[in-house]
Amino acid sequence: MTTRRSLTRNLAALPALAALGLAFPAAAQNPAEVKVGLLVPLSGLYARPGQVMKMGAEMAIEHINAQGGIKALGGAKLKLVLLDSGDTVEKAKNAAQRMVAQETDLVAASGSYLSSFTLAATEVTERASLPMLTLSYSDLITDRGFKYVFQTSATAASQAEQCLPEVMKVAEKATGVRPKTVAIITDNTGASVASVKPMRERLLKEHGLTLVVDETFTPPLSDATPLIQKVRATRPDLLFFLPTVISDGKLIMEKMNEFGLGQARIPMISFGIAIAEPEILKTMGADMLQGVMTCVGSWGSKGHEPLIAELKAKYGEPWMTQNGISTYADMWVVAAALEKAGKADKEAVAQALRTLDLGPSKYYPGGLIKFDDKGRRVNAGLTIVQWQSGVPNTVFPPDLAVSQAIWSKK
Repeated sequence: MTTRRSLTRNLAALPALAALGLAFPAAAQNPAEVKVGLLVPLSGLYARPGQVMKMGAEMAIEHINAQGGIKALGGAKLKLVLLDSGDTVEKAKNAAQRMVAQETDLVAASGSYLSSFTLAATEVTERASLPMLTLSYSDLITDRGFKYVFQTSATAASQAEQCLPEVMKVAEKATGVRPKTVAIITDNTGASVASVKPMRERLLKEHGLTLVVDETFTPPLSDATPLIQKVRATRPDLLFFLPTVISDGKLIMEKMNEFGLGQARIPMISFGIAIAEPEILKTMGADMLQGVMTCVGSWGSKGHEPLIAELKAKYGEPWMTQNGISTYADMWVVAAALEKAGKADKEAVAQALRTLDLGPSKYYPGGLIKFDDKGRRVNAGLTIVQWQSGVPNTVFPPDLAVSQAIWSKK
């Protein structure tokens, strides 16, 4: 039993301990390292984006640790724990179950890339009260009343709301007329479905657009010919295409070129990053990609040059996609939550994330480092990227743009 006399004796000894360079009892409770999970596809059809997310997380943790680690925890270092979500919803859910069962000392996690995977994985992390940050787009992720999910990208519906007016503005400025007809070709993954839903229901009509082709497919595509034949028959003013598999994006663009519709003869606008991955350029010439746009949750842009240069030197990546920069940003948000929480505890980190208010975002487009009641980042923006001379450049928003958008004049 601790008596008043023994307590006084212990307190009197503290300066002597400090003089000897020994830790105070309270500091000794701080962990040497704090584990953060990364649940992403590292095998199968979506391994490529998962690998880039791993790069972003590794760079952030290296930077955080090099700057002294988590100061509120005596300089504790962050340690990344990797889990492979595979390439199916079932595998992603199983990986999440392994994560919460085997890595019980995680304070937070980031992932899972595809919205369908994130929807399944967060059912598991929510039950385990593990804070999960995600760049996945589907509105459903944060529409379920969950308390431990934090969505850093603008939702799919919000991106459609933000993207369509900008695309129309660019088209009208370049041609002098507003587009009147549009085709949609989309896969049936969560984010794609969520993106086209508000367009079909409301946005196209609000912008005076008539939908002349509306096709949905299950990835991966074996042949894009039947889809593009419908585009050729109707010759829309715009084509919105939403693949999430790189090979599907490539097949659609190749078929557009084969039918004489590519190279911006029919302007192509995508959502997500499948069509802006470096792999696309390896098999298609820059001239075939010229002018193709995509609306994405984030992108390495103006102001990120040192980070992009480091990614290139360290991993050989030619540019920084949303997967790299969003996951980089996620790790910094977890670090900030740990500083606010003052302890390596997932419940304390979750509470810190709910009340975090760090002002404008440096690595996410627009908005604040702050989450609303649903767990969505407040006023999250998006970026519009366009292939120009073999590089996917940011053309929107203006504060992040590195070049002006271009448009085909048919």
